[in-house]
Amino acid sequence: MNTSPVLASHRPTLLVVEDDAVLNQLLVRELQKAGYDVVSALSWSEARIALQRVAPDLVLLDVNLPDSKGFGPLSEISAARPVVMLTAFGGVNQAVQAMQHGASDYLVKPVNLDELELVIRRTIEQSHLQSQKEWLSGSHRARHGPVMIGDSAPMLRLRQMIAEVARTDVTVLIQGESGTGKELVAQAVHAQSQRHSEAFVPIDCCTLQENLFESELFGHERGAFTGADRRKTGLIEAAVRGTLFLDELGEAGPAVQAKLLRVIETGRFRRVGATNDLRADVRIVAATNRDLLARANEGHFRADLYYRLSTFVIDVPPLRERIDDIPALATSFLVRRGQTQGTQPKTLSPQAIEWLQGYHWPGNVRELRNVIERAFIVAAEAPVIDCRHMPVQRSAPAKDLAMPGKSEPASDKDSPELVFAGEPTLEVIERTYLDHLLTKYQGNRRRVALALGVSERTAYRMLERHGLRSLPDTSPTSD
Repeated sequence: MNTSPVLASHRPTLLVVEDDAVLNQLLVRELQKAGYDVVSALSWSEARIALQRVAPDLVLLDVNLPDSKGFGPLSEISAARPVVMLTAFGGVNQAVQAMQHGASDYLVKPVNLDELELVIRRTIEQSHLQSQKEWLSGSHRARHGPVMIGDSAPMLRLRQMIAEVARTDVTVLIQGESGTGKELVAQAVHAQSQRHSEAFVPIDCCTLQENLFESELFGHERGAFTGADRRKTGLIEAAVRGTLFLDELGEAGPAVQAKLLRVIETGRFRRVGATNDLRADVRIVAATNRDLLARANEGHFRADLYYRLSTFVIDVPPLRERIDDIPALATSFLVRRGQTQGTQPKTLSPQAIEWLQGYHWPGNVRELRNVIERAFIVAAEAPVIDCRHMPVQRSAPAKDLAMPGKSEPASDKDSPELVFAGEPTLEVIERTYLDHLLTKYQGNRRRVALALGVSERTAYRMLERHGLRSLPDTSPTSD
C-alpha cells in the first residue's frame, strides 16, 4: 500500500466494519500507515456504537455481518457519509444493488491494498466536492427528498411504501401523530416521483380561512371582489405539474372540503371571478393527525372526500414504535448542530442513549430534536452528553428519569416545568433554561454552573450573553 500521508490539514477518519478479525486488523494497520485515523468494528451493533463516538469521513462496510445481512446498514450509513462496500462474493447484480442503496464504490475480497487506498482517496475527495456543490445549490433535497434516518422494521416498511406509491400518480393520504414527520414523507413521495423537477407546494389547512380559501387556492381575476386590483395566481397553479401538499387536512372546514373534493373529482378549478375552468395538473398529497375515517363516520368529515383521498394510505409510525432508530436520529441532530456551530459534534453516552430509548416521546421526532438541541446547549464545553444534560420530563416513567451522578432527585416537584410554544430557536431555549436554573437556585451562579456541567466562568458568560443576572458565589468550596 502506498504510505504517502493524507493532507496534513485534515486527517480523515475511517470506520472499518468487517467481521473477519484477521482482515479487520490488517485493514486497520495498513490504513493507519497511510495516514488515516481508523476505528474498527466486528459487527453492526459495534459499528452503531462507533458511529455514536466518531463522525467518520468514510466507512468500509462488509456486506454480510453476523448481526445484519443485506443492505440495511448501508442505507442508514450512506445518508450521512460515503460507504465503500466489501464482499467475498462479487457479482454485477450485487454491485448494482449496492450502488442503488447508496454505496460509493464496491470492492471484492481479497482486497488489493493499493487499489483500496486509491478508492478511499477518490471517494473522500468526491464526497467533499459534492457536499460543497450541494450546499451551494441546495439540490440534494430536490433530487432525493429529505433524509429519512432509521433502519427499524417500521422505517423499512415506510420507505418501501414511499417507493411504491412514488412511481404512480395516485392521491396519497399520510396519517400519523404530530411530530412524526408527515411533511418529510410527502416531500419524499414528491422527490421520488416523475414530478420531482416541478414545485412542491404545501398548504397548512389549519390556517386557511374559509372566506379566503378560494382566492388562496384557485387565485382570482382582477375585479373579482373589492381590493382585487390585479390577477392573482393561486396555489394550484403554483403547483402545476408538481405536488400540492394539504397539511392537517382534518382541520379544514366543510366549505373547504367541498371545494377540494370537486378539484380531485374533476381535475379542474376556476379562478374567483373567472368564467372558464382550468386544468388542475397536480398530484394531491394530504396529511392528518386525525382519524379521518372515524370523523367521517361521525359526520365531522366528508366521507366522499375521505375515500377520494385514501386511494393510498401511508401510516407514519410514532417514535415509540421505532426506538431502535433513536440513537441514529439523535446522532444526526448532534452532527447537524455541530456543523451549524462550526464545532466537532458531541457524542452520547450509553446511559444517555438508554435514557432516550426509555422515554415514550409523545411529541415524537420533533420532541427528540428539541431535547437533543437543548442538551447540546446545556452540555456547553462537554464533549459527551449524558443523563444530567437531559430534561426532566414529568410524563416519562419514573425509572426512565434516573440520572446517575445527580446530587438532587430528578423529580424535583418544586421546579417549574419548561414549556416551549411552537418551535423555539436555540437562543430562546438556552435563555429560558438559564432563567429556569437561576430561579431554581435563587441566582447562585456556582450552582447554575454545576447543574450545567460547565465552569463557573462559562456559566457567567452564558448568563451575560442573555442579560441574565446572578448572585456572586458565597458558598464554601466544599459545598
